[in-house]
Amino acid sequence: MSVVELAWEIPAQLGEGPVWVAAENAVYWVDIFSNQVHRYSLADGAKKTWTFDFGVTSLNPRGGGGFVGTIKDGFVAIDFDNLSVDPIQLPEADMPNNRFNDGKVDNSGRYWAGTMDIDQTGETGALYRLDPDLSVSKVDDDYIICNGPTFNLDYTIIYHTDSIKRIIYALDIGPAGELSNKRIFAQFTRDDEGVPDGMTVDSEDCIWVAQFGGARITRYSPAGEILQVLPLPALNITSCTFAGAELDTLYITSARTAMSESDLVMYPLAGSFFAFKPGVKGVATPLFAG
Repeated sequence: MSVVELAWEIPAQLGEGPVWVAAENAVYWVDIFSNQVHRYSLADGAKKTWTFDFGVTSLNPRGGGGFVGTIKDGFVAIDFDNLSVDPIQLPEADMPNNRFNDGKVDNSGRYWAGTMDIDQTGETGALYRLDPDLSVSKVDDDYIICNGPTFNLDYTIIYHTDSIKRIIYALDIGPAGELSNKRIFAQFTRDDEGVPDGMTVDSEDCIWVAQFGGARITRYSPAGEILQVLPLPALNITSCTFAGAELDTLYITSARTAMSESDLVMYPLAGSFFAFKPGVKGVATPLFAG
């Protein structure tokens, strides 16, 4: 798989948040605008879709089984058997113009997820941390669109994006999950780059950044230097994750939203789910400890 392969041709409106579930040998990913969660089996390519009454914006397996995730107002437990969610913490239930967006779990079993202004104009978004005791903390704020959290290999740095500002930040993580030393890791300056979206880390501590509107993923060194650019057959690339027994395949989500008719003609696979072997491995998905 030295070239990008089409794993699942599907017109996802806002495909997002792919997560490798080792216990099932499958990748789960969401379509936020279609209220759907998709499951792709690596063993046989089998595909399954669940449709909820609302958008699931991110999800992650739990150590005790099942899934935790985010919906518009906050963190929930997800039951795929009956298509239900149980609230865990809803820190933005009183903010109708905000919604939760992307999230990931660290090696301490803590779930980090950000929020965004639905109108994509106000700095009302924030970054939250859900701890294993199910308490929630706001750890950073003043985002327009919080996006793409990922971590360095030893989980002492969180990388986080404000897509509208076209900035990827790096913040140091303390022992209790406190953040400090917020700084710019990378910043997009050209229109053809699009905006930074979801991210993942590889086994060499490099960061792979999906580019919404940029039709590509870029690999950055820990120092923020561009190492590789992967062109893709979809305009709005939203996120990526390494998966498989060897963690050597990068699975990539995309979206059809915010595309013109001419864009859709140029990128007929917009919204689809792609796979690529980049020649480097990823890291295992940590389980939520709560």
